[in-house]
Amino acid sequence: MSDSTADFLRTTRAAYDAIAKDYTARFPAGEIHPLDRALISGFAELVTANGSAPVADLGSGPGHGTALLHERGVPVFGVDLSPAMVNLAREAYPGLRFHVGSMTALDLPDASLGGVLALYSTIHLPDEGLRTACAEFRRTLVPGGHALLCFQSGTAPGRLHLAERFGQEIDLDYYWRTPEQVAGALTGAGLDLVATALREPAGEETRPRGWVLARRG
Repeated sequence: MSDSTADFLRTTRAAYDAIAKDYTARFPAGEIHPLDRALISGFAELVTANGSAPVADLGSGPGHGTALLHERGVPVFGVDLSPAMVNLAREAYPGLRFHVGSMTALDLPDASLGGVLALYSTIHLPDEGLRTACAEFRRTLVPGGHALLCFQSGTAPGRLHLAERFGQEIDLDYYWRTPEQVAGALTGAGLDLVATALREPAGEETRPRGWVLARRG
């Protein structure tokens, strides 16, 4: 692991530990956009049709995406970088499994996952970290397994640094990428592109939402 990877993991973990309770209160269960929910439901059908291997919800946060997949009959567990987030998810969904970990170094055997879901979690990865994570997705997916990534997007790449959120001092970077850029990272790791989508902001959202679905051949 490079020094730059270690740095962003450390600062991202510290930031979400600091804001975990406020973040969870701000984004309660049930606020998933209907189109996002439909795409997750389609992802659930794809992974269950390919077998019974579990799905990893990476960057699971409060656990809402994990719970949604569970409701659709998917064997799923959540992984998050922040211990505080993991604790809140365990409290909210005591029947589901959550543990601390990083999508850049998954503590999982090769070809052990039926699917990978990353809802708004790859946005904190710099380019090197995204490439590393995509390689981990490829390594851990079974043949025919799918990876579904959702992220704040736009017409051009960009970076935002926040030093404060919810009244807490933090050190957190956000990276905006187009669906084509994210698709390139996934295909560069050896996955096959299945679909891309982009929806315009809704409600209080300020940026478009990008979706990319890829598959291990």
